[in-house]
Amino acid sequence: MLDRHSQLAVPDESYFVPQLADRHLRRIDADDFVDDLGRLNTLAEWDVPLDKVRARLRDGMPVGEAIGTVYAVYAEEHEKRRWGDKTPMYMQNLRLLERLFPDALYVHLIRDGRDAATSFLAMPRGIVTETWMHPRTPADFACQWRTEVAGARGLGRRVGARYLEVRYEELVEDAEPVLRRICGFAQLEYEAAMLDYADHVDVSAKPHQQRLKQPPTSGLRDWRKQMSASDVAAFEHVAGDLLRELGYETSHVPDASGRAKLAWYDARALGWRGASFALRRSFLWRRRHPVLELPSR
Repeated sequence: MLDRHSQLAVPDESYFVPQLADRHLRRIDADDFVDDLGRLNTLAEWDVPLDKVRARLRDGMPVGEAIGTVYAVYAEEHEKRRWGDKTPMYMQNLRLLERLFPDALYVHLIRDGRDAATSFLAMPRGIVTETWMHPRTPADFACQWRTEVAGARGLGRRVGARYLEVRYEELVEDAEPVLRRICGFAQLEYEAAMLDYADHVDVSAKPHQQRLKQPPTSGLRDWRKQMSASDVAAFEHVAGDLLRELGYETSHVPDASGRAKLAWYDARALGWRGASFALRRSFLWRRRHPVLELPSR
């Protein structure tokens, strides 16, 4: 929807921001940075001309500014003046985003975690890379959902007026007023074309997202009908307090087993971040990401 705005470019999920931040830490060597850009499948898919990116980089540039340059070039290639990102995984990297992009605006789209779990756990195998942090049960997903939603609301308290919270349920029920709020927040003029996204989405490479070809539709996922009572209880024993804080109905409160699962999730997440950082800082990262053929214009 947002990418349909004439002045705002919001590409498909990027995934590369934490990788580049870990690879280059605070400030970049411009040639090394571009060499890494040439190894990212996402930029090949986005058709970003790296010569135009390189022309704007300088040695010693802050890594956040350098990453922003990639998005700026992408936006200009689509004749737009502003850019955004909608990668859900970055909910795990909010402190990093604050450091990289100190003036960023944040739109937090909150969905009932039980509906989100129903959707996520129904994805066919092989759609996303499954690591040892990949949620495989409602309780696993509850740990991730609770951690990320609470973290994003904490971000909102830190950045104040640069954070906007909206509800998924309101968006699918009546998208226009929600989009008007977002546009006002971002100081953009509302454009009716944003509602006409369904006919302009390429889902050929997204077999699990075919409903993007439909207009916003409520009720496609309903945890009341699609989750068993035991799965509902397992989710709420981890995240029932946050669901209730957000105004969603619940039947259970967090218990000792839920708190134990959440503590185990936190420990694994810490280990995952450490392992990911070590890999990205090592020679193995470039071995796993060979140079690709990217456009030069």
